[in-house]
Amino acid sequence: MMNLKPVWKPEEQMIKQTRLYKWMHSLDFSTYDAFYKASIERTDWFWREAEKAVGIKWKVPYEAALGQDSFMWPKWYKGGQLNITETAVDKWAENEEAQHQPAVIWKNEMGEERRWTFLDLQEKVNRLAAGFLKNGLQKGDVAVIYMPMLPETVAVMLAFAKIGVIFSPVFSGYGSEPLAVRIRASGAAIVVTGSGMTRRGKKINMRECAAEAIDKTSTVKTVIVHTFSETEYEGDIRLNDLLTEDPICETTYLSNEEPLMILYTSGTTGTPKGAVHTHAGFPVKAAFDAGLCMDVAKGDRLFWLTDMGWMMGPFLVFGGLINGAAIVLYDGAPDYPDEQHLWSFIHEQKVTHFGLSPTFVRSAMQQDLASIKLPHVKAIISTGEPWNEAPWQWLFDKIGHKHIPILNYSGGTEVSGGIVGSTLLRPIKPVLFNAAILGMAADVYNEEAESVINEVGELVVKKPWVGMTCGFWKDPERYEDTYFKRFDGVWTHGDWVVQSDDGTFHITGRSDDVINTAGKRVGPAEIESILVGHPAVHEAAVIGVKDEVKGEALVCFIVTGPQSCDESKLIQELKTHVGSYAGKALTPKDIHLISALPKTRNGKIVRRLLKGAYEQQPSPDLSSLDNPHVYESICEYLNRKQNQ
Repeated sequence: MMNLKPVWKPEEQMIKQTRLYKWMHSLDFSTYDAFYKASIERTDWFWREAEKAVGIKWKVPYEAALGQDSFMWPKWYKGGQLNITETAVDKWAENEEAQHQPAVIWKNEMGEERRWTFLDLQEKVNRLAAGFLKNGLQKGDVAVIYMPMLPETVAVMLAFAKIGVIFSPVFSGYGSEPLAVRIRASGAAIVVTGSGMTRRGKKINMRECAAEAIDKTSTVKTVIVHTFSETEYEGDIRLNDLLTEDPICETTYLSNEEPLMILYTSGTTGTPKGAVHTHAGFPVKAAFDAGLCMDVAKGDRLFWLTDMGWMMGPFLVFGGLINGAAIVLYDGAPDYPDEQHLWSFIHEQKVTHFGLSPTFVRSAMQQDLASIKLPHVKAIISTGEPWNEAPWQWLFDKIGHKHIPILNYSGGTEVSGGIVGSTLLRPIKPVLFNAAILGMAADVYNEEAESVINEVGELVVKKPWVGMTCGFWKDPERYEDTYFKRFDGVWTHGDWVVQSDDGTFHITGRSDDVINTAGKRVGPAEIESILVGHPAVHEAAVIGVKDEVKGEALVCFIVTGPQSCDESKLIQELKTHVGSYAGKALTPKDIHLISALPKTRNGKIVRRLLKGAYEQQPSPDLSSLDNPHVYESICEYLNRKQNQ
């Protein structure tokens, strides 16, 4: 376990002002530990109190929070009926104090800005819902949303929810093939897209890409386009025309067994998995985590550097709006037209909570950000991948000025939020998670299904929670195999984790990324942390490759800083550096110096592509990458090296 000391400690006055402290004490709990224990032992009671705490509106009250105590297939809020748009939008639009407060704040990389109040958002949603119904859309239809981060994207999602159409947001940077895969997998009859978007000043024709994808499928009957260019296809329905319809007030009410949306995983192996979420599943968990764990409250402004096709996009929408906060959207590259652009945006829009990935931070470390001041920010939230200590500390020191807490947060698409996180009631150590999230019965298992402390093991959850996926779309067996096959009756999440005896957690990597070399199991992040601790290394990614002697050997890909160096000398120095810190058995087999690492648009390093390039596997689809040219240059470099 990393021997780290707390760098942020909450003051007593600040603790008492948090929503979590006030809620906890209203239920007669004085410590987080006691409250957490009750939250996982009294499941029905806790999730009943949780939905009340975030103010969920019910058309028909439910009989019990947990109506069927089956871990794999629990029935939540049995007998109840609701539509989440009434909580996310109508509750605030019909409140005189809140209705004129901002609900959606948007800006793109070209400097265009828009703001919608809760009244504005309600009107847009109701007009779109009327237009959808007028064009034959109905409850139970499935719609794929392939749009940039726009206010209209939010309105489309909520309008579909209002009339009972099941929506599936897809990453706006996908090419036609991964988009077609998701259309086929969902059986979507409807596609909503933009005619184009702009990235780094270049226009990208989304409608053309959508057309190519639709041609590869057979279920799409309706295409709705948000038009801001001349691109037109016969039969397209203009989204702007739907926004002129007379708004409807009627809402479709659903039981919590009826789907709200399908969120597809990134599909690193095999067909993407469609996690099914309901009106009182994903939104309740997202709102709870945002409101009670991150302390997002009415009037706050929540921003996440993400895309609506990734889990944190819908999390932003429901986690923010249900709590009465404005959701802040940014459409564009974070460092375009200049490296200060995103930070200035956060400052100008008075963002109170913002989320980012460790990879984005590592990139930002090379920028001149000495003048950045964020006086309105209450918390920085990090998710997506494990941290290295140096970039975490840089973010805390340089951006947070040693007083803004960094809340590590980890869970997933199938979880609807977090399993482990960082509560504001406890001190925070760099890199680590200071608590399991309330209601999440988290543990760490070894291979014999025994709970372990201070050892690397599998992150598991031992009881059901609100927000866990209601299976995979049209594939229940795969869902059961994915999460419940490893340990009988226990959810296996797929992360390697160390839990210390003080209750902190350290995620070292995905368990399917784990490297077993000479009998030693190591997560990529552990070796990457050692590498980036060397002054010459800016970024690092580590993979495991087959080795006749060790079973697997470490291969490292390094991006160096701007200073010049003797490559062969540096490679030998780095091998020695890793061996001295991690042990000789973990000395890398190969180290490759490259110009950049392959990353998705939201900043995640795609290690499987590095492994594929190293093993000379056929080139995969690269449309989810922000920098596909980097992958191609790495392949060329490795081919040259292996042919020498």
